[in-house]
Amino acid sequence: MRQVLIPTRRFGRTGIQIPVLSLGGMRFQQSWKDIDSSEITFESQQNLDILSDQAFVSGCTHFETARHYGSSERQLGWTLKNMDLSSLILQTKVPPLECSYAFEAELETSFERLGCKRLDLLAIHGINLPEHLHHTLRPGGCMDVVRRWQSNGRIGHVGFSTHAPTDLIVKAIASNQFDYVNLHWYFINQDNEPALDAAQKYDLGVFIISPTDKGGHLHTPSKQLVELCKPLHPIVFNDLFCLNDSRVHTISVGASCKEDLGLHLDAINCIEMADDFLFDIKERLNKEAISLLGESWWKTWKNGLPSWKETPGGINVPVLLWLYNLLEAWGMEGYAKARYGLLGKASHWFPGSNADSLDDDVSELELKEALVSSPWADEIPSRLRCLKERIGGQINERMSSV
Repeated sequence: MRQVLIPTRRFGRTGIQIPVLSLGGMRFQQSWKDIDSSEITFESQQNLDILSDQAFVSGCTHFETARHYGSSERQLGWTLKNMDLSSLILQTKVPPLECSYAFEAELETSFERLGCKRLDLLAIHGINLPEHLHHTLRPGGCMDVVRRWQSNGRIGHVGFSTHAPTDLIVKAIASNQFDYVNLHWYFINQDNEPALDAAQKYDLGVFIISPTDKGGHLHTPSKQLVELCKPLHPIVFNDLFCLNDSRVHTISVGASCKEDLGLHLDAINCIEMADDFLFDIKERLNKEAISLLGESWWKTWKNGLPSWKETPGGINVPVLLWLYNLLEAWGMEGYAKARYGLLGKASHWFPGSNADSLDDDVSELELKEALVSSPWADEIPSRLRCLKERIGGQINERMSSV
């Protein structure tokens, strides 16, 4: 294991000096079901103990999890009993609920599972729809519960995590009720640029969610991506891409074992030389995309696309064409297949449907009518068919129900 001390950055207006790598609790738990403590094996718990110790020794002193990450909170709580908590930054996430009493009960459960008296950071987990923001900020809502717990010294700072459209993220930030935000932003998906700008304006801490997994299944990269990112591993490249932006303060390392930390620590070794690597790799990736997809398509494919709500069958054309590009340009078949199969099964976490209904329940004519503002209306149906033929027909379920 690479012995690197992870540097810190000021986490927005929280004032916390947060390590630029955070240990995310979405993969280290034994089960995605909230199993009884008696079902957790010694081997699973020992693995988490070793992982946590290695992360902590390397300077990764920010641990974060969530109420609905299966056995994650319970197992992390057991690990924390054996750690020096004086320099640990602890975070969990609790979903917004219409009933503030139910929200508070969930909060109590999180504290019980973690075995803690105080949380440094609490995130409202999954402000993905306008009603989630309303349930949080309305008088008597979830935020009122949080403020009461803050006044009692049980919670330090409050933020929110989100898979929402960018405009809703910006609206939540502009409410000025949050201290930090957990959001998606990485090389293959930079749509949340306006949210990063808003977070900087309001001095919010910025935590990048799942840059390795949602950022392209970089733990199992395609051969093309490996070649295009040389001399760096794609994980190292993407970490440096995120951390080279001053608006970003920390990124999640969703490790399942201590070996998963290695490449992220390699990125820390390179962080002072990020500019030397990033320009050439980004140029190479973009040139490959233009070569295989055509410059006109690459620069204009997003123009005039309808939202999934405005498309027959709820087909999420923007996401599907994004996946098409990743598949054709950089060979990211595993990632594209997983995300394609998740459409239609993940509710507000990944909304809209895939293209399996095209030519069955949805005709080409109906689709073209929705694409009237796109310069690529005539070409898009055939590209969606291509995507459907290559990676369609597989159904995935989101690991967590919330």
